[in-house]
Amino acid sequence: MRLHDDEFVSTPDLVRRLVAAQQPRWAGLTVRPGPQGGTDHHLFRLGDDLLVRMPKIAWAQDHALADARWLPHLAAHLPVEIPAPLAVGEPGEGFPYRWSVVPWLEGEPPATGALGAEATRDLGEVVAALRAVPTGGGPVKEGTSRGVPLSRLDDDVRAAITASGTRIDGPAVTKVWEQALDARPAAEQTWLHGDLLPGNLLVRGGRLTGVIDWGAMGVGDPAADLVPAWGMPLAAAERADFRATATAGLADPDDAWQRGRGWMLVQAVIALPYYWDRWPAFALASQARIAAVLAD
Repeated sequence: MRLHDDEFVSTPDLVRRLVAAQQPRWAGLTVRPGPQGGTDHHLFRLGDDLLVRMPKIAWAQDHALADARWLPHLAAHLPVEIPAPLAVGEPGEGFPYRWSVVPWLEGEPPATGALGAEATRDLGEVVAALRAVPTGGGPVKEGTSRGVPLSRLDDDVRAAITASGTRIDGPAVTKVWEQALDARPAAEQTWLHGDLLPGNLLVRGGRLTGVIDWGAMGVGDPAADLVPAWGMPLAAAERADFRATATAGLADPDDAWQRGRGWMLVQAVIALPYYWDRWPAFALASQARIAAVLAD
C-alpha cells in the first residue's frame, strides 16, 4: 500500500542486501515482511528476534539516529519495553535513507483499538513516567511538530477542516479547536511520545507491555500525549481514569486537557482529507476520533 506520492517502497530483497553489506552478523537470518507499518516506515522481520525499520519518505529519514540517541535514555525510566535500536544502517543499494535494526517486542496492538481498563491505566502511567524524565539536552519541538504551541497549527487545521467538507461537522470542530487555542499555553516542557495511537501500543494478557514508533518524540507540550483519551474507544470510566493518571502532577491539568483535545484534532483532522483515498481505514478512524472529541 503506497501512502505517499514520493514514497520509497522497500522489499525483503533490498533489506537482505543492506543487512548483508552493512550488518554481516545478521546476514544469514531470514527476512520477511513484518507488521503493517504506519505512515512513515516499512517493517521487516529479521530472524525471530529482530525488526528492520525502513523509512518510506524523507520526513522520516532522521528517525533512526534520533531513536539510537534517545530511546536508550528513555527506556531506563519507563515501565514498558521500547525498541531502542541495536544498529543504524546507512543509505546504500539504491536506498536513500538511514534505517535501523531494533529488537522484536512481543505483544500485539489492540485488535479493536480498545485497550481495556488495566492497559489504559498502564498507558496513563507511561505518559506520567515519560513526563518525569529529565529533559536536559533533549530535542525541543520546533516548527509545526507535535508539542509546539497549538497556534502554529491553526492555518493547517482550518485548511483541513475546509478540505474535509461534509465528512465532519465543520462548525462544531472549529468551535472545539478554538477552545483548545484559548487554553493557557503549556506551563512546562516535557518529554513526549507524540503519537500514542493504538497501532503504536503493544498489549499482552490485558496489560500494556510496549510502546513503539517514537518518530514524533521530543521535548514539548505534554498535552500532545493525552490524545489516547479520544484516539481509541474508551468507556467514560476508562477515560476518567486515564485523565487522572496521565495528568497527575501537571501544573495545568484542565488547560492541558483542553490542549489535548486540540492535539487530537491536529492529528485526526489533518489526516482525514490526506488519507481518505490513500488509506481509507485510517481516514475512518480519524472520523471516529473527531467524533470522540466532539462528544467529550
